[in-house]
Amino acid sequence: MGEYKPPFTITNEILSYVSSISEKIGRITATNNLEAKPHLRKNNKIKSIHSSLKIEANSLSLGQVRDVINGKAVLGEQKEIQEVKNAYIAYEQFSEIDPYNIQHLKKFHRIMTKYLLEESGEFRLGEEGVFDGDQCIFMAPPARFVPKLMEELFNWMKLAQKDVHPLILGSVFHYEFVFIHPFSDGNGRMARLWHTAILSKWKPIFEYIPIESQIEKFQDEYYQAIAKCHVAGESTIFIEFILSQIDKILDEISVQLSDENEHLSESVKKLLEVMEYDIPYTSKALMDKLELKSREGFRKNYLHPAIKLNLVRMTIPDKPNSRNQRYMKT
Repeated sequence: MGEYKPPFTITNEILSYVSSISEKIGRITATNNLEAKPHLRKNNKIKSIHSSLKIEANSLSLGQVRDVINGKAVLGEQKEIQEVKNAYIAYEQFSEIDPYNIQHLKKFHRIMTKYLLEESGEFRLGEEGVFDGDQCIFMAPPARFVPKLMEELFNWMKLAQKDVHPLILGSVFHYEFVFIHPFSDGNGRMARLWHTAILSKWKPIFEYIPIESQIEKFQDEYYQAIAKCHVAGESTIFIEFILSQIDKILDEISVQLSDENEHLSESVKKLLEVMEYDIPYTSKALMDKLELKSREGFRKNYLHPAIKLNLVRMTIPDKPNSRNQRYMKT
C-alpha cells in the first residue's frame, strides 16, 4: 500500500498564481525591510487576529481587538475577549512553530482555546458537522478516524515539502485540515494559522502579511470553495481560490509599503511610524510622540502634508479647527 496523497490537480491557473506570488514576494523583499517596520508588523498581526476571529463569528471590532491586546478594558463577551488574548499569545509565539510537527499543532490549539474548551489541545472525541440553519451541509469524518487521517496528512506534508511548492502545499493542507475537522472547536483559526506558518518557513515575510484579512473580505467565496471541493472530492478549486487571495493581498501590501517609501518627506514618514491604524490622536498626543515643541512646525511639516496625501484623515473634516478634532492613519 502506497503513501497517502491528498487528491488535487496542478492547473495552469495555479502555476500562474505561484509565479505571480513568487515574483511579488521577491520584489517586496528586495525593496523593503519589514523587520525594520515594527508598527507595520504589529498592525498586520492585529488585523490577522481580528479577521480570523471574525470569520468564526467573534463580534469584537478591530479597535476593540487592539484594545484587548494593549491591555485596555473592553466591554464585550468574556469568551470573545479570551479568544483575542489566546490568539495574540499564539501569534506572538509564531516563530516557534514547526508546521510539520503534529505535536506543535496540538500545543498551539491548546494556546488558542485555553479556558474555552474542555478538549483543548486534543483531537475531538465526538462527531462534528457544518450546518446552515437546521440543515447539515457537511459531516466531518468520524472521530475514530481523526488521529489516523491527521497522521497521514502530516506524513504527506513531510515528504511533499521536497517536491510540492509551499504555496500549493499550504493550500492543500488548509483544505484537508478543514475537511478532517480534527478539533471540536477552533478548526478554522488553526487552519489559517498553520497555513501562514507553512508559508513563513518558505518566505519569512509571510509572518507579516495578514492573509486572514483577505479571506475575511471574501468569506462567502471561501466557504463556497471549500463546499465545492467537498463535492469534487479534491482540493483544486480551493487551491486556486486561496492563491488568488494571497496574490491580491500582496498587491495591497505593495501599495502600503510604496506609500511609506516613495515621495514622502522624512517628517511624514516619522509621523506615520508613530501612528497605529484605527486609533484617533489629538495633535498634542502626536507632538508628544514625535517630541516636538512647535505646533506650527508640526502642522506645516508633518500633519498637513500627510493629510494632503490622504495618509492621515481628520475625524471631523468639515470642522478642521474643532477642539474635538482627532487624526487617524488611513
